[in-house]
Amino acid sequence: MAEALAVAAHRRAEAAAGRPSPIDLAGRLRIALRAAGLVLGLLLTVPLHYLWRMLRIGSPWPKIFLGWAARVSGARVERVGVPLKRDVFYISNHLSWIDILAIAGQSGTAFVAKEEIRAAPVVGWLSTLNRTVFVKRENRLGVAEQINQLRDALAENWSVTVFPEGTTTDGKSLLPFKTPMLRVLEPPPPGVLVQPVLLDYGAAGEEIGWIGAETGLDNAKRLLARRGAFRMRVHFLEPFYPHDFPGRKAIAAESRRRIEEALIEALGHPLRPFAHAVDAVRYEAPATDKGAEDLPHRPPPPIAPPS
Repeated sequence: MAEALAVAAHRRAEAAAGRPSPIDLAGRLRIALRAAGLVLGLLLTVPLHYLWRMLRIGSPWPKIFLGWAARVSGARVERVGVPLKRDVFYISNHLSWIDILAIAGQSGTAFVAKEEIRAAPVVGWLSTLNRTVFVKRENRLGVAEQINQLRDALAENWSVTVFPEGTTTDGKSLLPFKTPMLRVLEPPPPGVLVQPVLLDYGAAGEEIGWIGAETGLDNAKRLLARRGAFRMRVHFLEPFYPHDFPGRKAIAAESRRRIEEALIEALGHPLRPFAHAVDAVRYEAPATDKGAEDLPHRPPPPIAPPS
């Protein structure tokens, strides 16, 4: 057991350093089978989605497909708590692209994502099916326009999810929450609540997390080649009225406090500092991190993963 854990820790460190994990024949077969499962899901749900749209009725098919995609990718998702169905702004921690599949599969929410995702093959198209709101992080002068997009999304989609850490972590850390996209709650639209969400991958969190210098393609191949399934819990925590915490900074702080408490309870021990610098969100890793010996400091990724 100790040897297996040491091997797993070494592979995590290699992936975080940007050195792709070797994939054997069995792993390549798992990638092919899971890719086939995703294509099959698309072939079944996309035509039905467009039919529902033509009939101008609410389409459940993006939610159904994304839940299926999470399962095909290896996630065995368990929902804890009750997600609000409408007029809700979900605020969640972030580990992986699987987060999007899991949360949407449980709630049908739309997401906020980087503008670059729109141009990505397949992923960009799938994002538009799920009514993703695309934003340009570097467009400081366009914040007002982006806020209006979010307000429209809340009105049209009933729920929107943001990942205010701005990048992905390892499941044992929680970065400061960025607040620009929370300006949509200044003041909050009438009747809208905030519901914090904790994503808990359990023991698999460090292995699943998209961290360090690993590319998106390498991460996807590594996870799809992974043997077996992994347990994942999506905790929909108690919602709160944003007007009880005036201002986006207060809303972010309260959301982070609730997620941190729930994560500590799930882990059974205190959180540790994140061991990887991330230029995109101006996070600098501590020079010495005694809480993350098995994940040494690595160079920052060239771009932040999707959020």
